[in-house]
Amino acid sequence: MAKRTAIIDIGSNSIRMVIFEKSSRFAFHLIHESKSRVRISENAYENSGNLQDKALTRAFNTLKEFQLIIKEFKVYKTLIVATSALRDAPNKKEFITKVKKELDLAIKTIDGDKEAYLGGLAAANLLYLKNGLTIDIGGGSTELALFKNKKVIKTLSLDLGTVRLKELYFDVNNIQGAKEHIKKELKKLSPEFICENIIGIGGTLRALSKMIIEKEEIVYKKLHGFTYEIASEKKYFQDILESDFDQLKNLGVKSERLDIIQPGLLILSLLIKQIQASKIITSGVGVREGLFLADLLRSQQDKFPNNFNPSVHSILDRFPQTIITSTEAGKLFTLCSQSLNINKTYKALFLTAVKLSNIGKELDFYEAHRHAYYLLLNGLTYGFSHNETILIASLVRFQRKGTISNSHLRKYKAYLPEEKTLEALGFLVRLSQALYAEFSQVLDLSITNKILTIKAEHNHLLKIRLNELKENTFLKIELI
Repeated sequence: MAKRTAIIDIGSNSIRMVIFEKSSRFAFHLIHESKSRVRISENAYENSGNLQDKALTRAFNTLKEFQLIIKEFKVYKTLIVATSALRDAPNKKEFITKVKKELDLAIKTIDGDKEAYLGGLAAANLLYLKNGLTIDIGGGSTELALFKNKKVIKTLSLDLGTVRLKELYFDVNNIQGAKEHIKKELKKLSPEFICENIIGIGGTLRALSKMIIEKEEIVYKKLHGFTYEIASEKKYFQDILESDFDQLKNLGVKSERLDIIQPGLLILSLLIKQIQASKIITSGVGVREGLFLADLLRSQQDKFPNNFNPSVHSILDRFPQTIITSTEAGKLFTLCSQSLNINKTYKALFLTAVKLSNIGKELDFYEAHRHAYYLLLNGLTYGFSHNETILIASLVRFQRKGTISNSHLRKYKAYLPEEKTLEALGFLVRLSQALYAEFSQVLDLSITNKILTIKAEHNHLLKIRLNELKENTFLKIELI
């Protein structure tokens, strides 16, 4: 069995556990997730930070059941971190000792800078951006991490959290006091943190993104990578800040966030103003994934090897098929792209689509393209934007026809390139399948005046395949 790692994150609001399974050295995928809204910091901030008995009992019982899940999944390694509420608590040692003694689980409290670093590490490696600023608004603190060229270069932790502000200010209706508290903490931000784009980590920002997805009836509901302009949601944010509980429900706020969405949004609103941001990119990964990656990539300076995508490799590990190599497909793209008027920026996405085009055969040969489409639309979790994921999946889905259906085009119009580019890429995927999908052989390819000439030693089956491509508007094909 592949090695499995459980990661537990003890936050102020929730305790969460994820289990990752490695399929090869750096490739992995999520196989289990559990969450319990423990509120370990409940009533702590009004009691000098001391964690209260009821909250500690809830936390202990959650960890006890998490341990049962860990055993059920035959987990190889378990890593546990505790953030703001536990690290700030004067009575934390007793709880940590009890958990170690009775459950054999070792909790490591991490400081704010480490928490910020782990969130930044996850986003840097598992989002499609090379540069960005992560913001994680938690229950007890807010962490920021600035990364450039996939490397975290600066971190900051602020004493700003949803539960903290709720208990200190919102519960006594002292909203002005909360604003003053936030503004005081924001003075710690240096000019380096001024950034147009925010990468949103943590419960508050993810909850807001989910609400916007539902409100705007977004077609592709994947949270990781979902992006929106702040200006377009300004009124919505203001409505949330000014509403009572009943009104918040009508605005799409889930019951478990009714009492903390406003403190979290107030922090976000003042942060946006301070750093002059205009766009929010949602991250589905954070501290838990960062902790896993810090362990996985400890010999790699916390970065994946160049051009390595863990989702692509994990899919290929789990759904093995004879694949068309990047060398073969890459040469074909380079040879034909100018004649097909395809911008070279599409080369990497084309190669990914070709490489993954046969994975559906592991489930069912005759409907392989449909199965592959679903797997890619939902399984290309890391490293691609929504537009890139939908393009790759669409090219694989319609590889038999070469043309994408009108209903699909209408549904995903906002995500796909212009139709001429799409059709040309689809044709090139079909051509790759015809030339290289059945068995490997050296082909001599040349193109002149939009005539593709192919010389092949073994050409009987190739001739049959290429006959299916003769009726196209892109290239005349000659096999000799």
